Amino acid sequence: MANYMITYFGGDQPTTPEAGKQHFAEYKQWLGHLGDAVVSPANPLKGTVTMGPDGSTDVGSKTAMSGYTVVEADSIEAALEMAKSCPFLSINGTLEVAEMIQMSM
Repeated sequence: MANYMITYFGGDQPTTPEAGKQHFAEYKQWLGHLGDAVVSPANPLKGTVTMGPDGSTDVGSKTAMSGYTVVEADSIEAALEMAKSCPFLSINGTLEVAEMIQMSM
């Protein structure tokens, strides 16, 4: 089996604390449903700084990436099936799913 990274882009912020709690509860339920396939469940990002080839920096993300989850699956199709029910999609976010390649050093 391989590891796959599900990366979160965009999405609407909850408009109330209650909506935020509800969304987080849905997210935890989704992760619970995935069970042992979850390798690294919740990796939100904040304080992003983008660096250019010349070393210059800009505050913020050029891609609106907001976090990621790592799952273990038999194939990209299986990982996509897991991602299909992610509650991030219900807040107008998009997901990218990619196989993570093991590098030997």
